[in-house]
Amino acid sequence: MARPLKPKNRQLGVLIVILVVAVGFMLMLRQCSMRRSTAVFDEKPGGDTINVAIDYSPTSMYMRGDTLGGFSYDVIRQIASANGLCLKFHPIVALNTAIERLDSGMYDLVIADLPVTADYKNRYLFTEPLYFDRQVLVQRRDATDPVNSQLDLGGRTVTVVAGSPIVTRIANLSAEIGDTIYVREDSLYGAEQLVMLTAVGEVPLAVVNEGVARDVAKDNDSIDISTNVSFTQFQSWMTSRQRRELRDALDVMIKRYKSTPAYRMLLDRYGLSGR
Repeated sequence: MARPLKPKNRQLGVLIVILVVAVGFMLMLRQCSMRRSTAVFDEKPGGDTINVAIDYSPTSMYMRGDTLGGFSYDVIRQIASANGLCLKFHPIVALNTAIERLDSGMYDLVIADLPVTADYKNRYLFTEPLYFDRQVLVQRRDATDPVNSQLDLGGRTVTVVAGSPIVTRIANLSAEIGDTIYVREDSLYGAEQLVMLTAVGEVPLAVVNEGVARDVAKDNDSIDISTNVSFTQFQSWMTSRQRRELRDALDVMIKRYKSTPAYRMLLDRYGLSGR
């Protein structure tokens, strides 16, 4: 039987994987920016550019081989093409940094795995929902002290992406089960990377959106994602409260797009649910 990697070796391995993905992604962006027909950075003279911070994840934007994809990336590109919008993409991993830059006006729109929560609705504007998702607990199948239900989370620590609305959901779940669930916010990695770190044992427990967890689990049978942490929630794009006109315009475009066969095709392609 193969001997499990030591912690340092496991950490080194996953960091190398993440670094390779990041470098490849940056090279892809550079190549695309030099080919106008497939440019990630659309430049249209005389048009107002919408600066879009987009999360690197299976449901937002990702790179497979030499191809850029992702449900939200495909949706907004198709909407932009149909409505003559000029977009400039800013790939992100750290959600809290993206939110800070949204607050400062550097970004106009944040596209990430963002459930629409009451707390965030008080602080930001959300677009028409694009799809439904929920949060799940990620743990190794061979964990010595596994979590079998939400009640088992009492007194445990879960890792989430820093700045994520999931923090609010964990606080509410703590109140529901009558016990404290400790939260560690990771400002370095995104949701997909947290799942990878859990798979190699560097993170004991993580909470992410099910769509992201399911995509990683397809190629990694060492993780368990069977414990739900939330009910199904709307997933939307987010802008600041000062950009109401942008939000309202996007709502009209999104509602129109959701009535097209192209929208249904993308939902089916990425295994998501919508309305």
